[in-house]
Amino acid sequence: MRQAEARRDDARDALAEGNYAYALRLSQECVELCVKAALRSVAIEYPKLHEVSDLLLEFRARFPEWFAAETGFIHEASVSLFKKRELALYGGEDTALPPDKVISEEDGRKAVESAERVFSACRRLLGGSASSRSGEPPAT
Repeated sequence: MRQAEARRDDARDALAEGNYAYALRLSQECVELCVKAALRSVAIEYPKLHEVSDLLLEFRARFPEWFAAETGFIHEASVSLFKKRELALYGGEDTALPPDKVISEEDGRKAVESAERVFSACRRLLGGSASSRSGEPPAT
């Protein structure tokens, strides 16, 4: 989670600096690391791939109720960011456009917002506090 937090913080900075493609890449990495930490927290070993959020849905019953309710959003965020990852890294190779020309401000903003929400939920899950295991909704 420390690595995920560093990427989240750097994604915020990249967004503020107008570096939207980099903000998206860092957000994707943050979400990926959070998903893997959540899976490990319930003893699920995941394949060594970038996108493994299907396992959150498959094993949702192993998580506290409040976190299980977030797995749909987390899965959608993870898949969406993964699909845009290559564009944010390489740009539109078929059109010879650099990443900054194919990733918009809106893309960067949505990516950072998604990473924030996923990170918050996973930090709460892994925090071990009594409230994280209760039926209370996640803190926003």
